[in-house]
Amino acid sequence: MDLMLKGKSVFVAAASKGLGKAVALQYAKEGARLTIASRNMEDLANARNEILVLTGVEATIVRMDASDGEDIRHAIRIAAEANGGLDVLVTNAGGPPAGTFIDMDDADWTKGFELTLMSTIRMIREALPYLKAAPDGGRIVNLASVSVKQPIDGLILSNVFRAGVNSLAKSLASELAGDGILINMVSPGRISTDRIVELDRKRADASNRAVEDIQAEAAKQIPLGRPGTPEEFARHAVFYGSFANTYVTGQSLLVDGGMVKGL
Repeated sequence: MDLMLKGKSVFVAAASKGLGKAVALQYAKEGARLTIASRNMEDLANARNEILVLTGVEATIVRMDASDGEDIRHAIRIAAEANGGLDVLVTNAGGPPAGTFIDMDDADWTKGFELTLMSTIRMIREALPYLKAAPDGGRIVNLASVSVKQPIDGLILSNVFRAGVNSLAKSLASELAGDGILINMVSPGRISTDRIVELDRKRADASNRAVEDIQAEAAKQIPLGRPGTPEEFARHAVFYGSFANTYVTGQSLLVDGGMVKGL
């Protein structure tokens, strides 16, 4: 299938590693002109080099702290200037700290709000003028978590604020449709990334158990019997944020191997 992304200008946030990098790589494979952003310039440079070697696409890189409004404004402007506008926005940010309700004080809640919900709001707001001007309409993909459908124990901040991102996308689907902009969420379940390894280690330490035992138990909760790969996740995210998608908006796709049981 032709995703009609060749030559399109795509911005991917938090793309120096993990799911963001996998999504950026998949866009590059489709021939998109790419801008990737992250807080760590060394990791960004490494990601750019990897994408260049694998695809021949040289991405523009820009430092961006997703919780900083000025950084976001600057990064979106750089993306538009580098590639003659903006056709696709992929919002993403590192997950907020793990913990239960009793673990979190006001500062933790404020940081989680800024990192997870406000970062998405700000990226969309800054990108909208460019997306509205895009000749074939625009696409927005919000990378989130299956916690938008089923809360995850020990991730109270993610559970609360990613649900807000889900509500935002559903609301904007109606507001932006007249401008030819489609917005969707693509939410990973258990995908093999550094973030998952970090959470597994914390759970193992808290329960005085081996990480391997935690991982084996988690795999048993997935009907397909294994975690997904970043590449598997990226293929779905890129379709939703492509111009082969012409009629799906306001939806939240779970890429989870059947893990979430809710209807």
